[in-house]
Amino acid sequence: MTITLPREQQEWLEAQVKAGAYDSIDEAVASIVAERMHLDIDDMSWARALVEEGRASLERGEGLSLAEHRERIARKVEELDRK
Repeated sequence: MTITLPREQQEWLEAQVKAGAYDSIDEAVASIVAERMHLDIDDMSWARALVEEGRASLERGEGLSLAEHRERIARKVEELDRK
């Protein structure tokens, strides 16, 4: 396969290889494409446990309203300003 990249992208890839991030431009392109493919198929299943944990926390009454959160942050900012 032959691809043509804009000069800026080509120079960036060359700099990445020169810096040792990749052994070759082919490796860099393959790695970047693989990373993008992973993003396209990521179904966010990794976040399921975190969402369930958050919901359980809310059910236990551990959540804050927006007003409570803003008050808490304002107090912390005041504490930091005093230091």
